[in-house]
Amino acid sequence: MNSENKIRINPCFLFIIFCFLISCSTQKISLQEIPIERDGNVITVVKAEIARTAEERSQGLMYRTELSDGEGMLFIFERDEILSFWMKNTYIPLSIAFITFDGRIIDIKNMFPNDESSVISSRSARYALEVPQGWFSRAGVKEGDVVKINAE
Repeated sequence: MNSENKIRINPCFLFIIFCFLISCSTQKISLQEIPIERDGNVITVVKAEIARTAEERSQGLMYRTELSDGEGMLFIFERDEILSFWMKNTYIPLSIAFITFDGRIIDIKNMFPNDESSVISSRSARYALEVPQGWFSRAGVKEGDVVKINAE
């Protein structure tokens, strides 16, 4: 007689877990239209998803296959610090702007798909804004411009 132990999992349970995982992965985080100014004049607006929590920041734009010009993700941190980003599991070439507590862009750098090397801010920053690679240049955005962030 074979006394092999077998675990039986109810198919309904698997379906519920599957639905839960799908709903978690498709939840959208909040969106904001964020103006970028130079000398007090708006030069462009980016529609950005807002990543406030550690989980949202960790997920970032991973696994996305497209991101249109004028769209991006704004990462909000609790305090000023040297920020470091990488592109693990990120399939879209991106540009990142590191931004101070008062909205000033201090760095704009390019990042490449699946590159696990760190891209680091040159000094302490509070925010980072990722957009499709080259969008900042195409939109006329430069270091020193001001991102009008509503961090509430």
